[in-house]
Amino acid sequence: MKVSVILTSYNHAKYLRHAIESALSQTFSDFELIIWDDASTDESWEIINSYQDARIRAFRNPVNMHRGNINRALEKAQGEYIAIHHSDDIWESEKLEKQVAFLDSHPEIGAVFSDVLVIDEQGDVLPAQTHPYQTIFAQPNRSRHEWLNHFFYQGNALCHPTVLIRKQCYQDAGVYRKNLGQLADFDMWVRLCMKYEIHVLAERYTRLRVRLNGSNMSGNRPDVRRRSWFEYFQILKNYKNLSNPDDFQKIFPFTHKYLHAKSFIPFFVLAMAALEPEQAYGITRLFGLELLFDLMNDPDRARQVEELYGFTHKDFIALEGKYDVFSLELIEQLRADLTQKDAQLAEKDAQLAEKELALQQILQSRAWKFATMLRKMKSILKF
Repeated sequence: MKVSVILTSYNHAKYLRHAIESALSQTFSDFELIIWDDASTDESWEIINSYQDARIRAFRNPVNMHRGNINRALEKAQGEYIAIHHSDDIWESEKLEKQVAFLDSHPEIGAVFSDVLVIDEQGDVLPAQTHPYQTIFAQPNRSRHEWLNHFFYQGNALCHPTVLIRKQCYQDAGVYRKNLGQLADFDMWVRLCMKYEIHVLAERYTRLRVRLNGSNMSGNRPDVRRRSWFEYFQILKNYKNLSNPDDFQKIFPFTHKYLHAKSFIPFFVLAMAALEPEQAYGITRLFGLELLFDLMNDPDRARQVEELYGFTHKDFIALEGKYDVFSLELIEQLRADLTQKDAQLAEKDAQLAEKELALQQILQSRAWKFATMLRKMKSILKF
């Protein structure tokens, strides 16, 4: 078996047939289609069972498990390569053929991705530049070290349902972590690039469906944003596994000044990588401060840091005050700006009230009433 396609399903009956049939109609045929339904409450399970294709292997959780279904399917997968499919997305017919050919001819590559077409609930392609997903996945190819730099400072830019990955990669890098409800795929790509090169095909082999009101799992909603920032902080901890100075040099080129020939302290270098660059997020700097906090609270390691880098407890305290990792100063500035705007509006309202009062006084004056009477008489005489 060359490919195991894993299609996870939950209450997507409206789109499920399109997803299944886009897999079954692939020009490449040596694959199994593992469909894992998470106890859907709509007619999804009935739709799945209506297919008689021998390539389909269907499983269903007795109760809704919410997470872990890809990992469960991986335990059943027989293919050399794994393709991830979503029950509301659609594949182009040549997707597997093109990606299998690429991995077959590039044994050094662990996984291959592609760009996407973004579609709406009816399956129509969205007009250009109307959704961020139309551009974020159009990525240049990078070395694995360059990808790790991109992930560290800018986040994810790879689309999960476009991937074809060697099953061996899951064995070497680990499967999806169950406590990551939002960014489990991103976490996987970071761990993957710690060991493997990857490649992105420029062609758009997946039609990614965007739901109304941000109802996708990755939709732009408050809960998604809050969850994503917390999980991003957890994902950064993968970089604590770096220990080779050559890896640091390639991922964070500016850290060469900390990579002393005789010795270096990986956590200190990683902390500086998290703190110093202009493009670092607040959450990235929080990660760097936490690394330093742990280092400087260990007397032996604190002494090593001072001897090797001249960095002291005083320097750490200064850094704590330098970076606004919780955006508190930004919030205070916004509050001050809002207070100023409120004062300006109140002043404008007072000026408007004065003018309104003056207008009413004019309208009630004898002179105005007399002028009004004259205009009426003039109009009558003209008539």
